[in-house]
Amino acid sequence: MFLDRDSRLIAVVTPLLLATRNAHKAHEFRELLGHDFNVIDLRAFPAIAPPNETGRTFEGNATLKAIAVSRNREIQDRHLLVLADDSGIEVDALGGAPGVFSARYAGENATDRDNIDKLLRELSQTRNRAAHFRCVLALARDCKVLLTAQGVVAGTILDRPRGAHGFGYDPVFVPGGFDQTFAELAPELKNQISHRARAARELRVALQCALDQGFGGCGGGGGGGPGCPPPGPAAVRI
Repeated sequence: MFLDRDSRLIAVVTPLLLATRNAHKAHEFRELLGHDFNVIDLRAFPAIAPPNETGRTFEGNATLKAIAVSRNREIQDRHLLVLADDSGIEVDALGGAPGVFSARYAGENATDRDNIDKLLRELSQTRNRAAHFRCVLALARDCKVLLTAQGVVAGTILDRPRGAHGFGYDPVFVPGGFDQTFAELAPELKNQISHRARAARELRVALQCALDQGFGGCGGGGGGGPGCPPPGPAAVRI
């Protein structure tokens, strides 16, 4: 993707590396981002190990992963954009837990079912089942964060899993306005309303803002700072 001095999009198919080896997540992002991006993931780069998620927030973890992967020499030589996400479920009755520990709530090697079982045990004595999924995306290149985006979807936690689609906590999460869990919804519908879908849409809006304003005033970041460097006198390659 390129920006020229007139802030016009002049190439629309952008190579994009997802900082994950999670096949489910990679497939979902391919569906969400569509044909504007040639999406690959870290399974294409077996020598690159994503860093441990040591951040205290979803944005911290997403930024950490995006910068770490973009620092790799091979990735820099290819001038690849790196997109990292951190996402999870935040449950009101648990003070926002599991939060950033969603993927390892029941332990470092926990399966999705292990995590769900622990969550349901901890909610077994409460009627407050309100929760929301949150996703934060960080887009980086050459060790610099260009943009961040966030998506949130509110809903409730069931007392038992339902459905065969999706992954993670999808089988026990019913989004607001629906009677089905994320795991029961058709993938096409889930990809319209999910936290990742909302974050992806926000990312697209931020990219368009960057096109219109030249990075800096769109709420994105640059090198971890509050704004991205403005485009040069000719073109900025994203």
